Amino acid sequence: MKNFNINNTKERVEVMALFGYEMTPCEPLSFKRRGESEAEEVTELLESKIRFDGNFARHIFVVAVGKKHCKLEFDSKSLYWYLAS
Repeated sequence: MKNFNINNTKERVEVMALFGYEMTPCEPLSFKRRGESEAEEVTELLESKIRFDGNFARHIFVVAVGKKHCKLEFDSKSLYWYLAS
């Protein structure tokens, strides 16, 4: 598996997510980076929070992918998912 986002920038990714699951309204299940053929499976949701920027929200998910941790962000203004730090 490649290192996740070593440049400390946000990278746009495709995410498969489950919506409306019990107490967590959204849970990312896997993500695929641009140029890769296989998706990385999220093995555990470690933390989720919402940050508000004016009238819009950023949904932030800290997830485990195998033994590595990464942060996925959903921007409710652009409707894009990002892999961050």
